[in-house]
Amino acid sequence: MNRTKFSDEQLLAVAQQLLSQINQKQEQSAEKKIPVGISNRHIHICQQDLETLFGKGFELTRKNYLSQPGQFAAAQTVTVVGLKGTIHNVRVLGPARKESQLEISRSDSFQLGIKAPVNESGDLTNAGSALVVGPIGSVHLKRKVIIAKRHIHMTPDDAQRFEVVQGEAVAIKTVGERQVVFYNTIVRISDRYRLECHLDTDEANAAGLANKNTFVEIVKDC
Repeated sequence: MNRTKFSDEQLLAVAQQLLSQINQKQEQSAEKKIPVGISNRHIHICQQDLETLFGKGFELTRKNYLSQPGQFAAAQTVTVVGLKGTIHNVRVLGPARKESQLEISRSDSFQLGIKAPVNESGDLTNAGSALVVGPIGSVHLKRKVIIAKRHIHMTPDDAQRFEVVQGEAVAIKTVGERQVVFYNTIVRISDRYRLECHLDTDEANAAGLANKNTFVEIVKDC
């Protein structure tokens, strides 16, 4: 039987071609990946409510920066009281906003006894209510409690790459042992954003996702 003999140069060329194909596939896969940020319960707060809770002229102090430019987790926390229960140490996010908004998970809503709708951030239609307690005073957040609808922050360049538009609802696929597809994930586009998909703790736990080195992909056909 005749066996074809390859020179060292030919073997090297084949190896380089294979490596090039592998690298190309990895690059294409990386281009589709969207990092995940898992959002625990938190409160955005206006200056008036901030001063009621913490004192006149109070300013938030930064604990650490968040992934979205200009946003940070404050060192300050509050207590949230509902009809059925209480949750302590709810993180305040900064900077202060024009209107206060408490974002919780569905599990939190059961614990607190609050009927909160699944809305996009900033949409307080049919929002629930809660008492928020700080070290100085308390604020009744009337119709300002929501469960944030899952969403993806991205820049206009990202939107062009993923072929999506502002407000579009897309499906995303997770990875791992408990792989799932989440439908109705809202695309939010701004040149002030950084690419990241935001899921709440209930969603992340259902898919077995961690808060670091976790990615999802937009799926067009599923």
